Amino acid sequence: MEQAGQPEQPEQLPGWTSGSVIAQACHGVTAVLAKHWHEPCVAEYVAGLESMHKVVLAVKNTGHLDKVATALRSAGVQHEQWIEQPDNIVTAVVTVPLRRSFAVPLFRGAKCELYRK
Repeated sequence: MEQAGQPEQPEQLPGWTSGSVIAQACHGVTAVLAKHWHEPCVAEYVAGLESMHKVVLAVKNTGHLDKVATALRSAGVQHEQWIEQPDNIVTAVVTVPLRRSFAVPLFRGAKCELYRK
């Protein structure tokens, strides 16, 4: 049952092209950088423009995105959920920059996989 003000959570997003997925990731990254610009990890990350590293992970359905966000909250990781409008669908969960040694076990535990299309 959908709660008032909560985004709709369909099971899958059929027919999304790679370009659509990239656009959602870009929206999410922009939101994280804009909202968390004052964090030391963000400042350090953007100071090294020539050596930035990003990883795009995938989940099986949008319901899984909620589980990922819950795992991030439990681990105390600052993140943003991008909600695509006017569809009101969560399409991306993006973290502040994380060290690989911390991120890999966290996302493995959340059962995320590298995005391949």
